[in-house]
Amino acid sequence: MNLSFQPELLAEYGLTLSEEQYLQNASKTVIVGMSGGVDSSVTALLVKLQGYKVLGLFMKNWDETNPDGSCSADNDYQDVIKVCEKLDIPYYSVNFVKEYWDAVFQEFLSDYRQGFTPNPDVLCNREIKFKVFYQRARLLGADFLATGHYCQLDQHQLTKAIDQNKDQTYFLYAVQKDVFEHVLFPIGHLPKPKVRELAERFDLATKAKKDSTGICFIGERNFKNFLSQYIEGQAGNFVDVSGKVLGKHDGVCFYTLGQRKGMGIGGPGEAWFVVAKNHEHNEVVLAQGDDHPALYADGLEAIELNWLSKTPSGTFKCKAKVRYRQPEQDCTVVVQGDKVIVTFDYPQRALTPRQSVVFYQGDNCLGGGIISEITPNYFELGKPLPEKF
Repeated sequence: MNLSFQPELLAEYGLTLSEEQYLQNASKTVIVGMSGGVDSSVTALLVKLQGYKVLGLFMKNWDETNPDGSCSADNDYQDVIKVCEKLDIPYYSVNFVKEYWDAVFQEFLSDYRQGFTPNPDVLCNREIKFKVFYQRARLLGADFLATGHYCQLDQHQLTKAIDQNKDQTYFLYAVQKDVFEHVLFPIGHLPKPKVRELAERFDLATKAKKDSTGICFIGERNFKNFLSQYIEGQAGNFVDVSGKVLGKHDGVCFYTLGQRKGMGIGGPGEAWFVVAKNHEHNEVVLAQGDDHPALYADGLEAIELNWLSKTPSGTFKCKAKVRYRQPEQDCTVVVQGDKVIVTFDYPQRALTPRQSVVFYQGDNCLGGGIISEITPNYFELGKPLPEKF
């Protein structure tokens, strides 16, 4: 395999590199966070092709076997070994099971016990990938940590990936901004098909491997069954917005705002949706119809803020997302000390406490925070939804 300086190949994949730069890169050490997936494999390939001294580092954060007796982490590490040997780079494994449990999973469970629906991927990036893992990479002599995230850096400012369908800036807003001075995102300028193409071109072991989904480092599982291993749900009632009992639920913690499936509530009319969770009375409130006014509100309050550019003050306009796959929404943000008040131009569906709101100005990710309060919904206000929004 030819891993020498290949300017034409690099240019084909959006990288312009002179021979002088290539030779200068040889004095820099890049540790690549290797997950055993195609994205981190191609990340290692691109860093190698740019002349850096490269080392692959795999981290194990979850210690549990699958129902068939296999261990996903062990299987992933075997793929890391195959890729690193193919690229002729050294590789190591580090164990952060305790750190993940203490800093991510315990907080995740605590929020669920209180009836919230947190986002563990945000915590995982802040506390594990770009904290303890980043610190380990720096201790091992890395000038840079490279990961397979779909995002970019413009003079250390976090910006969106070229592939908008894969952009992961939403999950990285909580990382301390000075960390990005020593981070590389080598695939952020590429669409996903090009990443697969590179893996095929260099015959990497992960070239056809399915993308991982589910909870960060834990993977795809029957979520209710998984959560039940750690939290004992307390049975209660499903009620409608008038308080009428509709049926029984297994525990408030197992449901999230906007949820449609998994309630076992049928009958005539439109589908039922979760519009509220009353933890004090152990009730899950349902309403019929995707456009029910109880699903929509105009604003929120957010705390635990982290700004990736200059810390704002006063009032400003920008765009925001309150969930990963949501299109950006126009809004007005009012900064009030250590919290912000966000008012959207149009009603927002299923705003959820303890989820993240992330702010954008053009391609730049400004930062974000944790949703702490929701303004009264349209049903509570007795207001009809606007005809077009």
